Amino acid sequence: MSGKYLKHAKIDVFGAFSNRVVGPFGPHLNVVFGQNEAGKTTLSQFVGGVLFGWEEARGLRNTYKPANAERSGTLVFADEQTGETAQVTRVRNADGLQGDVSVAADIDRETYRTMFSLSSDELRRLKNTSDVAAKLLTAGSGTGASPAHALAELQQRLASFTSRAQAAENSLVNIEREQNAVREQIAQETERVEKLKRESEEFAELAPQREDLLTKISELNASIEMLTANRKTLEKLEAETGDLQAKIADLREQEDDLRREHRSAQKEHAVQLAGITATEERHLRDRIEVLAAENAKFEHAVDLARDNFATSKASYEALLEADDEQAIAQAARRQQYVQVALSIALPVAFMSAGIPLFMHGREITSLSFTALGFCLVLVAVILAAASLALLFKPNKKAEAADARVQDARWVMLQDKKKLETCCAEQEQHRVRVENELAEMGLSEAKDSLRHARTLLDEAHDMRANNALYLQRRQALVSRRTALEETLDASTNTRNALYGDMGFRPERGTIEAVDAFVARKTRQREGLMENSEHLNRRYGELSQILAYGRSERAFDELKLRYQELQTRRDRSAMEFAKLLLARRMLETAIAAWESKSQPEVYARASKLLADMTDGKWTSVSMSREGRLQVSNDMLTTREPVHLSLGTCQQLYLALRIALLITADNVGRNIPIIADDILVNFDSKRRVAAARALAELACHRQVIMLTCHEEIVDTMRLADSSLNEVVL
Repeated sequence: MSGKYLKHAKIDVFGAFSNRVVGPFGPHLNVVFGQNEAGKTTLSQFVGGVLFGWEEARGLRNTYKPANAERSGTLVFADEQTGETAQVTRVRNADGLQGDVSVAADIDRETYRTMFSLSSDELRRLKNTSDVAAKLLTAGSGTGASPAHALAELQQRLASFTSRAQAAENSLVNIEREQNAVREQIAQETERVEKLKRESEEFAELAPQREDLLTKISELNASIEMLTANRKTLEKLEAETGDLQAKIADLREQEDDLRREHRSAQKEHAVQLAGITATEERHLRDRIEVLAAENAKFEHAVDLARDNFATSKASYEALLEADDEQAIAQAARRQQYVQVALSIALPVAFMSAGIPLFMHGREITSLSFTALGFCLVLVAVILAAASLALLFKPNKKAEAADARVQDARWVMLQDKKKLETCCAEQEQHRVRVENELAEMGLSEAKDSLRHARTLLDEAHDMRANNALYLQRRQALVSRRTALEETLDASTNTRNALYGDMGFRPERGTIEAVDAFVARKTRQREGLMENSEHLNRRYGELSQILAYGRSERAFDELKLRYQELQTRRDRSAMEFAKLLLARRMLETAIAAWESKSQPEVYARASKLLADMTDGKWTSVSMSREGRLQVSNDMLTTREPVHLSLGTCQQLYLALRIALLITADNVGRNIPIIADDILVNFDSKRRVAAARALAELACHRQVIMLTCHEEIVDTMRLADSSLNEVVL
């Protein structure tokens, strides 16, 4: 494969899509996967619409035209070798294709629809195989215009000579009809009497026919009125049924949501406690209150002991650090040290002066010196005795200060022991509280009584929520049961109405009623048309029989007849020329086909044999120009006698063979296949996937499907395929 390929589809406005880009597509095998209503068929129609024009509104066909907007979009093509891109855009059909229009220059609209845009239904509608082959095999012949296109134009011109349209002036049929009319007018002049006689007999037969038609029309009117009234009732019942089903589904969803909400609100500890009774809950709360009172007592004792210890410790430290007590003790010690020093220094001084003086007086036998020396020694002895007395005399202020410090320290130690004792008792009580809470099923609270109360509160709330949940659920169930009973009654009424109209309830639908009413309406319209025709004819015959037919100039009729004969001869000559030209083109196309058709049928035969696992081995054309297939037992059948799946496989094989052979036709146009494998069994689907993969080696193939198994099958056929998800 070479040349350009479709890379992106940019949908501006088309159907339900707007501002949507689909792609990128690869140059070979692509699979577009999407669920139902994802837009696969919309994408297929969009590509064909951009290339060859939007569908015009005809009948009930979906043209994908949004309200109050023009369909518009762009196809982006890329060159596989160079990577260069080209765009084509279409907005209005009147503006034509804009951009690089050469991408679609080698193919026409009909060939694209027949060979390039495939669907499951299209695989059963390959009516004119020879015509399609001619279009493909002659489109790339190298001539300025396709012989098949020229042949189509000749066919159109030839058709104008056999057309019954009033605008076709050269139509041999119209000229002959006008000649016949003039000839009849001429004959009328000679057969007026006989005609009047026949018309009189016809007039006599019209009266009972008119009465019979009126009776049938009246019966049909009554039947249509009854069906229309029943249809309105059924439509209302269908709407009510749909509404009831929606409400029931909504209530079921509310029940599920309520159940999930209730389940998610459950807590493990709360679920365990939710089963206790109110009496048990009160007992637990009372026990918790007792423990709380005990806990408060222990906390109070600890706090009191802690306060006492803090107070005694502060007092002791204050005594140790008080400035006035230390100053008194230090002053007393300094005074004592001064007294001791004086009591030592003065006796020593007096002794030092008295003894030498006493000794000197004795030596000189001087009583005064001796007495003075003795007095000095005596004073020294007295001072020494006084200093000894002062030395051993106790200091009452210092002793009082030391006594106060010792008392404060003793009190502090006693308060500390009291605090340690209270803390130990509090810890024992905490352990006991934790054990008792565990015995009560409140182990999650450990030793926290407040947490235990919270757990009981949560359990209480859960019991209330359980009761509310049961009430709400019962209310939803009651509403749903009432709606289901109403739905059953509505269904019974609907079935009764369908039975009254002659339908089986399980097969009755509004569409079937509409079809039945439409059929009755068409019958009535046909009868009314016949009645109008009879009335008109009745009036005409009345006038004819009353007044007769006026004579006309016979010469004028003959002149008119000759003019018509001249026109007919001229048109016949032109018609003969066109027939000759068509014969020459058909001969040229047949000569071209004789070179390519054997290759096409050989390739189609191989593909069909692969798809059918060798059951059907040959594809050929009969002498009468009809397509036929043969099996390994040389049994030959036409497609109409094949199963649906085999028929689709035959036409798929033939299309693939034609597209591979005529590789110069629609070189840039992708093959878009919309779920064409749904009617194939799993084995033939694998073979068909391989055939599409082989085609993808020559052309770009875009497979649209909503089946994941088909995506897997295509990936088995070509692991390098490009997958696009809608």
